Amino acid sequence: MVGAHLEAVRSLVEEERLGAVITVVEGPATGAKAVLDRADGLVTGTIPGEILDAVIADAASLMDREQSRTLGYGEHEVYIETVAPQPRLLIIGAVHIAQELCRIAHGLGFRVVVTDSRPFFTTPERFPEAHQVIVGWPGEIEDQLDIDRRTYVVMLSHDARFEDPMLPLVLPSEVKYIGVMGSRRTHRKRVERLRKAGFPEDQIARIRGPVGLDIGAEQPGEVAISILAEMIQVRYGSGSGESLVGRKGRVHLQRTEDAGDL
Repeated sequence: MVGAHLEAVRSLVEEERLGAVITVVEGPATGAKAVLDRADGLVTGTIPGEILDAVIADAASLMDREQSRTLGYGEHEVYIETVAPQPRLLIIGAVHIAQELCRIAHGLGFRVVVTDSRPFFTTPERFPEAHQVIVGWPGEIEDQLDIDRRTYVVMLSHDARFEDPMLPLVLPSEVKYIGVMGSRRTHRKRVERLRKAGFPEDQIARIRGPVGLDIGAEQPGEVAISILAEMIQVRYGSGSGESLVGRKGRVHLQRTEDAGDL
């Protein structure tokens, strides 16, 4: 059975799928283990029947937030360990902020793709940490882009020739994050254009514009940090973006909690 668990986890990693390893760490079924696939459910192993549905539901919530936690279910304590694929960052616009964003995101484990239509700016020399550098307009490179639920999209170009064809690709998709550079006035005009084009409000609301958290950023590297801070907040589905100074309650999640606390 151990071999089956290892093979299931290996498949999740190799196929870059989101999943979780479930282990009963305390209670009558201590040692019971199972592997879940976020899309396909239970892959291998067993979970005590009386807590099965609750564990699977909580595991789904934790997987979506890329978190791991030990939860209590009556006399059972269960450790849910998320197995998450490497996140992707698609940067549109090879500007100075993009260089800093690429460098820092790479250091945080993101697979970064940079694209722009200008060959002079869009080079591996300017973006040495990028996994891929693509030159072309959105309509020309669409088939080269992997856009899925682990993709984060940051649009740093103010050119509507990039935005207008790219936003229809990402708004209805499962991408994790859509951040767009520009002032509040620019974003209001963007929203108006999208509404006139018939995009539903829930899709338009996904756009983070102006992009990033308010940390008073001025320099390109500082702006990149503010964008990444917001991406991290979205990635884990937690955090207020406010200073921890004077905050009441726990700063970090405890290892063990009741399942109802999720």
